[in-house]
Amino acid sequence: MEQYNVTGMSCAACSARVEKAVSAVEGVTSCSVSLLTNSMGVSGTAKPEDIISAVEKAGYGASAKGKTESNKENKAEALEDKETPVLKKRLWASVGFLAVLMYISMGHTMWGWPLPEFLAENCIAIGIAQMLLAGIVMVINQKFFISGFKGLINKAPNMDTLVALGSGASFVYSVYTLYAMTEEAIGGNLLEAHHYLHEFYFESAAMILALITVGKMLEARSKGKTTDALRSLMNLAPKTAVVIKNGEEVTVGIEEVRKGEIFVVRPGESIPVDGIIIEGETAVNESALTGESVPVDKTVGSVVSAATINQSGFIKCEATRVGEDTTLSQIIKMVEGAAATKAPIAKVADKVSGIFVPAVITIAAITFAVWMILGESFGFAIARGISVLVISCPCALGLATPVAIMVGSGVGAKNGILYKTAASLEEAGRTEIVIMDKTGTITKGEPAVTDIVPAAEVSETALLKIALALESKSEHPLAKAIVRKCGELEISAVEVSNFYALPGNGITGILGGISVFGGNAEFIKTTAPVPEEIIEESEKFASEGKTPLFFSGNGRFLGIIAVADVIKEESPEAVARLKNMGIHTVMLTGDNERTAKAIANQVGVDEVIAGVLPEGKEEAVRRFKEKGKVAMVGDGINDAPALASADIGIAIGAGTDVAIDCADIVLMQSRLSDVPAAVALGRATLRNIHQNLFWAFIYNSVGIPLAAGAFIAFGLELNPMFGAAAMSLSSFCVVTNALRLNFADIFNPKHDKKRKNKVDAFESAENSEDEKCGESTVGNGLDRSEKETAEVSETEKAPENADVTVGQGLAPAEEKGGDFRTEPEIVEKTYKISGMMCGHCEAHVKEALEAIPEITEAKASCLYDNAVVKMTGEVPEEKIREAIEKAGYHLI
Repeated sequence: MEQYNVTGMSCAACSARVEKAVSAVEGVTSCSVSLLTNSMGVSGTAKPEDIISAVEKAGYGASAKGKTESNKENKAEALEDKETPVLKKRLWASVGFLAVLMYISMGHTMWGWPLPEFLAENCIAIGIAQMLLAGIVMVINQKFFISGFKGLINKAPNMDTLVALGSGASFVYSVYTLYAMTEEAIGGNLLEAHHYLHEFYFESAAMILALITVGKMLEARSKGKTTDALRSLMNLAPKTAVVIKNGEEVTVGIEEVRKGEIFVVRPGESIPVDGIIIEGETAVNESALTGESVPVDKTVGSVVSAATINQSGFIKCEATRVGEDTTLSQIIKMVEGAAATKAPIAKVADKVSGIFVPAVITIAAITFAVWMILGESFGFAIARGISVLVISCPCALGLATPVAIMVGSGVGAKNGILYKTAASLEEAGRTEIVIMDKTGTITKGEPAVTDIVPAAEVSETALLKIALALESKSEHPLAKAIVRKCGELEISAVEVSNFYALPGNGITGILGGISVFGGNAEFIKTTAPVPEEIIEESEKFASEGKTPLFFSGNGRFLGIIAVADVIKEESPEAVARLKNMGIHTVMLTGDNERTAKAIANQVGVDEVIAGVLPEGKEEAVRRFKEKGKVAMVGDGINDAPALASADIGIAIGAGTDVAIDCADIVLMQSRLSDVPAAVALGRATLRNIHQNLFWAFIYNSVGIPLAAGAFIAFGLELNPMFGAAAMSLSSFCVVTNALRLNFADIFNPKHDKKRKNKVDAFESAENSEDEKCGESTVGNGLDRSEKETAEVSETEKAPENADVTVGQGLAPAEEKGGDFRTEPEIVEKTYKISGMMCGHCEAHVKEALEAIPEITEAKASCLYDNAVVKMTGEVPEEKIREAIEKAGYHLI
């Protein structure tokens, strides 16, 4: 999307006019105009000159936004509030002349305040003085007339047109009255001439302009505050960097730094561009990007980002992202994008704004005509028409959504939650179902040692030393967990000889002349007797989603070390908050059912879908979309299709670039607790938009009839000056209301309002229907055979609040209520398989078996060393063996 600056817009009718003109240009596929930031985003193949020409023909100005890093300062300057100082000068000048005018027109005429003798005794002089003073105020505020009549000539009337017509009509009528008074005075009828002093509207003509200027100034000041977050982000970027050239430190402009160059940062300095530390250690304050105030320790190989502050050590870094590619620039781009796009909820207001001004002019004309027909005086009728013109405010309608979006996205950015578009902020507030990937989202994404159980007369340290000696030579993901644990405990590795990896079984080597082994239970049983209580302990670990690794040496069992992908500390709290908000929570994972259940028990999700392949994740998201608005949370490449398919994709900031590109919201801190915060901010913004729209519609719905005189029978009559005052305050109220979002505490669950969980209600009804039919179901209605049920231990049962679906969460036949039935002709067989050690192994076996066309579903278990296979007929055993061995395992 190409960005443009637009000048000359004064209200929502202007932005609607520009949008309509640009959308008509050939090659433009979409156009979004922001009155708040005076900017425009255009997608398509149209040439920039054609787009600018279309805007100019519509009566406004346009220019393409700069794209280089050097323009970042210009962008920040463009967001500065330059309008308020100009309006303030205009206002003070207007008030000076208006005060004199009000003294003459109201003070003297109504209350008899004294005037100089040459004025007091001459009614014509009083009238001329009022005309001159009003004329001066009109010249000071000539912008209203230039913009208003220019819009009228271009058949695009705007708010300035209403103000110009109202003030102009008051002035013209008053000039005519002055002429009539002069004729009466010349004719000698001085008493009648003095009566005309009460027919003047010179003070209204001037007061309307002054009050509208007050409103414009307040609005401009408030609008300036809405872009504070974006402006502060732009000002974060350092202006210079210290790079190493020819072995010397040289200070250069930030725009001169190139990818691959080496730069240095001293304590207390801001990091100029994104890079990787190649020398030194430090703590970096990343609050500018993530909102997290606690410094993050960095060492060689750590990634650092532009605009973060080096707090303690001297570091030397290699630049990896410069210019518009830095993390800071991407954040600014996202916030700008959110402001430049329009939320779906704004469409109604835009449609109304497009026809609002012509409709108001028509209503004003009809009001004048009706009162004249009813026999009222010309002065009374014109006053009613002027009141209609000046009280009507399309700006309140036009600003209702964009100011809330701008403030909301700014609040998100300050807290490390980035909304890419206005629509993503709105959709986040409407979320009903949150689907979370397990690995890297709910869990830390890397295995860790959870339990150490040494055999009798074996110390933990001795067991870890032997495990480290073997695992330090292994490439298996679980081995890295043991290496990390030993590193934390400062246990050094001892060299082993004759190291061998036995695929599907374990590893072996010679340590101090003794053979040592590590691997699964079946393998270790062949090297040493394993006590029964240890087997029971390992089964308990397996039921908790952990992988037990067995070790033996010299014919003696040494102990087990349990390894698991541990959940993040904040995950249970985040899931609990989502559920408290009335959101249905689902966990998707490629792991086996047992591991999935264990994680579900710990975090408390409503539903689990286990054994899911990447394409299965996307299809599961599509299925849930039929039940409500779905948000998908993920971090990996395999999550990208599901993120793109969901109503709202939420990417963990530490995830892959592909996942972040496919997402609508990016969480910079990679915390699951930011998901409910993102939803809470979306809800708060939606609530604010609804309040703004309600105020804007009610104001105009009540104000216009009141100004037209519809309530005169009840003694309610509106002077044009009060109408102008009401108009000036309407936009100010809308913008001020939006600024309240800055005080939203999105991380405090006390402010959450629980909504009815439609998904749970739907499934409860379906389950009741199933019970009436006498059907036994698990999770989403997936039937389980008696044999499977017998094999699953009590600890494997799904948590009371979690439904578990096995397989890809998909089935060939889907019946009413989401029940997936197994057809009678499907044959089920169990195959014994050796070599599986963890959930990844199970996933590989499952994938290999399900690649055979006749097999509809396969469930592998490393605990029982088997795979339960469902097939639509007989499959030769050799075909099964070939598939399993190709995956690196053995059919027994």
